[in-house]
Amino acid sequence: QVQLVESGGGLVQAGGSLRLSCAASRSIASINAMGWYRQVPGKQRELAATITLGGVTNYAVSVKGRFTISRDSAKNTVYLQMISLKPEDTGVYYCSARDVSGDYWGQGTQVTVSS
Repeated sequence: QVQLVESGGGLVQAGGSLRLSCAASRSIASINAMGWYRQVPGKQRELAATITLGGVTNYAVSVKGRFTISRDSAKNTVYLQMISLKPEDTGVYYCSARDVSGDYWGQGTQVTVSS
C-alpha cells in the first residue's frame, strides 16, 4: 500500500502558476504509474496528467502545453507544474498511484483560479 499527500494548491489569478506536490509514504521507484486528476462539483473526476515508471507522460488535451508532470524517485514525490492557469482549471486535484497491489488516491488539494 501507499499513502499519498498532496500540497501546493491555493488561490491564483488567471495567467498565474502553481506547483502541486504529491508525497508518497514509500518508495515510488516500483510504482508503475502516477498521475494527477481533477474534479469540480457535479462532474466526474478527470485526468489531468500521468507519468509512468519509465517517464512516459500523458496529458489531457485541455492542459497540454501548460502543465508538466514529473517524478522524483529520490524524494518519493510527484509534481504537477501548472502555468498559464485559467478559471476552468479550478477544482480539487487528486494524486493517484497504480501498482500491482491496486490504485491509491490522496485526499486532494484545492486549486482556485480567479478571472
